Amino acid sequence: MFQIEVLKSKIHRVRVTEANLNYVGSITIDEALMEAANLIEGEKVQILDIDNGERFETYVIKGPRLSGAICLNGAAARKVQVGDVVIIVSYARMDFQEAKTFKPWVIFPDTDTNRLVG
Repeated sequence: MFQIEVLKSKIHRVRVTEANLNYVGSITIDEALMEAANLIEGEKVQILDIDNGERFETYVIKGPRLSGAICLNGAAARKVQVGDVVIIVSYARMDFQEAKTFKPWVIFPDTDTNRLVG
């Protein structure tokens, strides 16, 4: 059987709190959001910027828990503006049959605070 790539994790609509050009690279994400979306440090993610249409890939760095931090670092900082709303997604490869029943982790934080609701 073959494998396909499917959505694994999604943080839907969070606001960029910082863009740090003078960093090695990556996206810093509040640890609580990472856990809720089942993301780990170093995981490859795709960033979809709602405000300017940019789509790019980078990797995750753990940010302070409950800080609401969403910081694009290094070259990625040029792709966003502080205040932009982004969607953060990761994908996983799996067997086609397994993918039919797989349920991704999708979270919808408060866009103003980047904190989990409820």
